[in-house]
Amino acid sequence: MNALFIINDPPYGSERVYNALRLAHALAKQDAAHQVTVFLMADAVLAAKAAQKTPDGFYNVERMLKRVLAGKGRVLLCGACMDARGIDQSELMEGAQRSTMDELAAETGAADKVLVFDRAFACGIRSCRASAHERATQPGCSTQPLRRAR
Repeated sequence: MNALFIINDPPYGSERVYNALRLAHALAKQDAAHQVTVFLMADAVLAAKAAQKTPDGFYNVERMLKRVLAGKGRVLLCGACMDARGIDQSELMEGAQRSTMDELAAETGAADKVLVFDRAFACGIRSCRASAHERATQPGCSTQPLRRAR
């Protein structure tokens, strides 16, 4: 199976990147025949910065990406997103590669499964940003309009 993970969130501050990489690693180690590609977009490109230092006992997404690479996976980064954040290839961890929308399109077409990790489906949370239609059709989502916190 060929799985593509598209991640949009910043590496720290929510657990979406953490959970996406946990699943990517689990899938890669489950069967050596599984091909896993992680495509980092928007603020997620910061996840591939080299030499991250996190407090003891806290997860480190650079180490998690290295586990994906060790399982013969690929880590690709949106080049335009890197440019917008002033990130150069030399700042990236070994194995992470600058990429393009054309390559993402090709990876999407080749994938058996595409998993998108993004805050739009943070269902069941008061700050959920899903549209009313998405809330109504996603299991566990409230169909009530969201109210701003005062």
